[in-house]
Amino acid sequence: MTTPHVLSEARSLSPLGTLTVIPWSSEATADSAGTPFLMAYSLGDGRDGPEAGQQAMRAALESMGLSVGDRLFDLEKDAGISATLLVEGGSAALTLPFLKVQCPVPAEWQAAARESGKVYFLCSVRPWAEAVPGQPVDEDRLRAFVSDEEMLADCAHVLLPVRRLQG
Repeated sequence: MTTPHVLSEARSLSPLGTLTVIPWSSEATADSAGTPFLMAYSLGDGRDGPEAGQQAMRAALESMGLSVGDRLFDLEKDAGISATLLVEGGSAALTLPFLKVQCPVPAEWQAAARESGKVYFLCSVRPWAEAVPGQPVDEDRLRAFVSDEEMLADCAHVLLPVRRLQG
Protein backbone atom coordinates (compact mmCIF):
# COMPACT_ATOMS: atom_id res chain seq x y z
CA MET A 1 0.00 0.00 0.00
CA THR A 2 1.03 3.54 -0.56
CA THR A 3 -0.40 6.76 0.78
CA PRO A 4 -0.86 9.99 -1.17
CA HIS A 5 0.42 13.21 0.35
CA VAL A 6 -1.33 16.54 0.03
CA LEU A 7 0.24 19.90 -0.71
CA SER A 8 -2.31 22.03 1.09
CA GLU A 9 -6.02 22.04 1.69
CA ALA A 10 -5.96 25.76 0.84
CA ARG A 11 -5.31 24.72 -2.75
CA SER A 12 -9.02 23.97 -3.15
CA LEU A 13 -9.41 27.74 -3.57
CA SER A 14 -7.32 27.62 -6.76
CA PRO A 15 -8.51 26.29 -10.11
CA LEU A 16 -6.09 23.36 -9.72
CA GLY A 17 -7.70 22.23 -6.49
CA THR A 18 -5.94 20.09 -3.92
CA LEU A 19 -2.69 18.80 -5.43
CA THR A 20 -1.45 15.44 -4.24
CA VAL A 21 1.59 13.25 -4.88
CA ILE A 22 1.93 9.51 -4.52
CA PRO A 23 5.15 7.44 -4.74
CA TRP A 24 5.49 3.78 -5.74
CA SER A 25 8.11 1.57 -7.32
CA SER A 26 8.17 -1.46 -9.53
CA GLU A 27 9.25 -4.77 -8.07
CA ALA A 28 12.94 -5.15 -7.34
CA THR A 29 14.77 -7.97 -9.08
CA ALA A 30 18.15 -9.60 -8.54
CA ASP A 31 19.61 -7.13 -11.06
CA SER A 32 17.73 -3.95 -10.15
CA ALA A 33 16.17 -2.13 -7.22
CA GLY A 34 13.17 -1.40 -9.48
CA THR A 35 11.86 1.79 -11.04
CA PRO A 36 10.74 4.62 -8.77
CA PHE A 37 7.59 6.50 -9.82
CA LEU A 38 6.07 9.68 -8.49
CA MET A 39 2.72 11.03 -9.64
CA ALA A 40 1.13 14.41 -9.01
CA TYR A 41 -2.61 14.85 -9.51
CA SER A 42 -5.51 16.99 -8.39
CA LEU A 43 -8.49 15.80 -6.43
CA GLY A 44 -10.66 17.80 -8.84
CA ASP A 45 -11.93 20.01 -6.04
CA GLY A 46 -10.83 23.36 -7.46
CA ARG A 47 -13.02 26.42 -7.13
CA ASP A 48 -14.38 26.12 -10.68
CA GLY A 49 -14.84 22.34 -10.79
CA PRO A 50 -12.94 19.38 -12.26
CA GLU A 51 -13.06 20.47 -15.93
CA ALA A 52 -11.60 23.89 -15.17
CA GLY A 53 -9.00 22.16 -13.01
CA GLN A 54 -7.99 19.94 -15.93
CA GLN A 55 -7.59 23.00 -18.16
CA ALA A 56 -5.60 24.80 -15.46
CA MET A 57 -3.29 21.78 -14.97
CA ARG A 58 -2.69 21.47 -18.72
CA ALA A 59 -1.90 25.21 -18.91
CA ALA A 60 0.46 24.97 -15.92
CA LEU A 61 2.36 22.09 -17.53
CA GLU A 62 2.53 23.81 -20.90
CA SER A 63 3.81 27.02 -19.29
CA MET A 64 6.72 24.92 -17.93
CA GLY A 65 7.55 23.69 -21.43
CA LEU A 66 6.00 20.25 -20.93
CA SER A 67 3.38 18.70 -23.14
CA VAL A 68 0.75 16.16 -22.21
CA GLY A 69 0.82 12.59 -23.47
CA ASP A 70 2.98 12.87 -26.54
CA ARG A 71 6.55 12.38 -25.29
CA LEU A 72 8.84 11.50 -22.43
CA PHE A 73 10.91 14.46 -21.21
CA ASP A 74 14.34 13.66 -19.75
CA LEU A 75 15.46 16.64 -17.71
CA GLU A 76 19.11 15.62 -18.03
CA LYS A 77 18.74 16.31 -21.77
CA ASP A 78 15.73 18.65 -22.06
CA ALA A 79 16.96 22.01 -20.80
CA GLY A 80 14.84 24.92 -19.67
CA ILE A 81 12.21 22.98 -17.73
CA SER A 82 11.94 24.12 -14.13
CA ALA A 83 11.49 20.97 -12.06
CA THR A 84 13.66 19.47 -9.33
CA LEU A 85 13.51 16.43 -7.11
CA LEU A 86 15.55 16.12 -3.93
CA VAL A 87 15.59 12.66 -2.34
CA GLU A 88 17.08 12.43 1.13
CA GLY A 89 16.34 10.93 4.51
CA GLY A 90 13.25 8.97 3.51
CA SER A 91 11.60 11.94 1.77
CA ALA A 92 11.18 13.25 -1.75
CA ALA A 93 10.90 17.01 -2.22
CA LEU A 94 9.38 17.93 -5.58
CA THR A 95 9.51 21.51 -6.83
CA LEU A 96 7.58 22.71 -9.89
CA PRO A 97 6.54 26.30 -10.61
CA PHE A 98 3.02 25.53 -9.32
CA LEU A 99 3.81 22.83 -6.74
CA LYS A 100 6.24 22.46 -3.87
CA VAL A 101 5.74 19.32 -1.81
CA GLN A 102 7.69 16.97 0.38
CA CYS A 103 6.45 13.44 0.96
CA PRO A 104 7.75 10.41 2.80
CA VAL A 105 8.87 7.59 0.52
CA PRO A 106 9.31 3.90 1.35
CA ALA A 107 12.84 2.54 1.71
CA GLU A 108 12.50 0.47 -1.47
CA TRP A 109 11.47 3.58 -3.42
CA GLN A 110 14.46 5.52 -2.12
CA ALA A 111 16.81 2.62 -2.96
CA ALA A 112 15.43 2.47 -6.51
CA ALA A 113 15.79 6.25 -6.90
CA ARG A 114 19.36 6.17 -5.61
CA GLU A 115 20.31 3.27 -7.90
CA SER A 116 18.77 4.63 -11.10
CA GLY A 117 19.51 8.31 -10.46
CA LYS A 118 16.12 9.16 -12.01
CA VAL A 119 12.47 9.02 -11.03
CA TYR A 120 9.69 8.54 -13.57
CA PHE A 121 7.35 11.43 -12.82
CA LEU A 122 3.77 11.58 -14.06
CA CYS A 123 1.69 14.72 -13.71
CA SER A 124 -1.91 13.86 -14.43
CA VAL A 125 -4.28 16.34 -15.96
CA ARG A 126 -7.11 13.99 -15.01
CA PRO A 127 -8.24 14.33 -11.38
CA TRP A 128 -8.23 11.30 -9.09
CA ALA A 129 -10.77 12.15 -6.39
CA GLU A 130 -10.76 8.63 -4.94
CA ALA A 131 -7.08 8.79 -3.86
CA VAL A 132 -7.59 11.01 -0.84
CA PRO A 133 -4.53 12.26 1.05
CA GLY A 134 -3.82 10.38 4.23
CA GLN A 135 -5.84 7.33 3.15
CA PRO A 136 -3.97 4.23 1.92
CA VAL A 137 -4.30 3.32 -1.75
CA ASP A 138 -4.09 -0.41 -2.34
CA GLU A 139 -2.00 -1.79 -5.19
CA ASP A 140 -5.00 -2.80 -7.31
CA ARG A 141 -6.53 0.72 -7.27
CA LEU A 142 -3.17 2.33 -7.99
CA ARG A 143 -2.43 -0.13 -10.80
CA ALA A 144 -5.88 0.42 -12.35
CA PHE A 145 -5.45 4.20 -12.36
CA VAL A 146 -1.86 4.39 -13.58
CA SER A 147 -2.30 1.76 -16.28
CA ASP A 148 -5.41 3.33 -17.80
CA GLU A 149 -4.46 4.37 -21.35
CA GLU A 150 -6.65 7.48 -21.33
CA MET A 151 -5.16 8.62 -18.02
CA LEU A 152 -1.63 8.06 -19.33
CA ALA A 153 -2.48 10.10 -22.42
CA ASP A 154 -3.57 12.90 -20.06
CA CYS A 155 -0.20 13.05 -18.25
CA ALA A 156 3.08 14.82 -18.67
CA HIS A 157 5.81 12.15 -18.55
CA VAL A 158 9.16 13.27 -17.14
CA LEU A 159 12.38 11.58 -16.05
CA LEU A 160 13.52 13.68 -13.11
CA PRO A 161 17.17 13.46 -12.05
CA VAL A 162 17.53 12.60 -8.38
CA ARG A 163 19.36 15.27 -6.46
CA ARG A 164 20.87 14.72 -3.02
CA LEU A 165 22.26 17.00 -0.38
CA GLN A 166 26.00 17.53 -0.72
CA GLY A 167 27.90 16.59 2.40
